[in-house]
Amino acid sequence: MERVKIIRLSPWLVHFNTGACNGCDIEVLAALTPLYDPERFGIKLAPSIRHGDILVVTGAVTKKAGERLKRLYEQMPEPKFVVAVGACACSGGVFAGSYSVQTVQTMLSLLMFIYLVAPQDLKQYLMV
Repeated sequence: MERVKIIRLSPWLVHFNTGACNGCDIEVLAALTPLYDPERFGIKLAPSIRHGDILVVTGAVTKKAGERLKRLYEQMPEPKFVVAVGACACSGGVFAGSYSVQTVQTMLSLLMFIYLVAPQDLKQYLMV
């Protein structure tokens, strides 16, 4: 079994929206506001993909967005992790079975799935 180097301090997030309805995007960004204050743990949005540790993907991944997603993933430094947020990113959501929709799991190795059902779900995951 391969050993994985774990990010211990200040994980920086890179948010990638593949063209969703923005419901999950709003929840991801709302969880990063001063109300929940994840910066006290060093969690913040990275200004560039080359500074990011965790790639947060929202929305249904189409073939064209999938190509960009792979390129972004390859540009991230090691160790790198991927978190799929929302039903569309995890399983295709209402677009599952469409000719151009893929899941993040088929393209990249995922660290975590977060299916958002209620708006408060992601905030509960980020509260440590």
